[in-house]
Amino acid sequence: MPEEQWTPPPVLLAVDLVILTLRNSRLHVLLVERGVEPYRGARALPGGFLNNSDEGLEEAAHRELREEAGLDASQLHLEQIAAYGEPGRDPRGRIVSVAYLAIAPSLPEPAAGTDAVGASWVPVDDVLCRGIELAFDHYDIVVDGVERARKKLERTALATAFCGSTFTIAELQQVYEAVWGVRLDPRNFYRKVQAVPGFIVETGVSRRTKRGRPARLFRAGKRTVLNPPIMRPNRLPGEGNHE
Repeated sequence: MPEEQWTPPPVLLAVDLVILTLRNSRLHVLLVERGVEPYRGARALPGGFLNNSDEGLEEAAHRELREEAGLDASQLHLEQIAAYGEPGRDPRGRIVSVAYLAIAPSLPEPAAGTDAVGASWVPVDDVLCRGIELAFDHYDIVVDGVERARKKLERTALATAFCGSTFTIAELQQVYEAVWGVRLDPRNFYRKVQAVPGFIVETGVSRRTKRGRPARLFRAGKRTVLNPPIMRPNRLPGEGNHE
């Protein structure tokens, strides 16, 4: 008798998005409130299923961000974090999600739509310390996304994108502290920044401060990859620390 032909189990493909921005000198992540089961009423990352056989992964990510949060992902640089496909991660069946990360300054207030009844920026620290419970395995995805963002600050000039056209060393330090979730020693940070050729360029202009001597102003240099990198203090996700 012929052997019974093996039929692979059905697997659905989805996308999830970790969108990070700085608001009030704190790192925030975009979350939606689910309006449908499973996890109705729970917070989650924006995302959803690919809606047809012709839709690509990044195309689906753009659509979901637009539909669930009213944000235009075409203005963002999306990069893949990882694929998540552990059995049982979704009660609806075997679902594999490809997660994307975007980090950008000055993102607008989101507006909920489709199957989300709410959308808002939430401080990352509130998520990492589990002060907010997320649906599915979205906590793990946020942890991975934030870790990717923190590594990018170590080795790229991303931090300058969150500053104005000119900025002080102290303002640049505030970006690192917000993303890394640590306090940094100003003198040590100054030495590290100045040790990277082409990272920032002095403008020759100073800004008066309320106290102390005027602070020198800098602008972003042409270097996009930092060598040597500016390494952060070691810490676990959600834990406070200082350098």
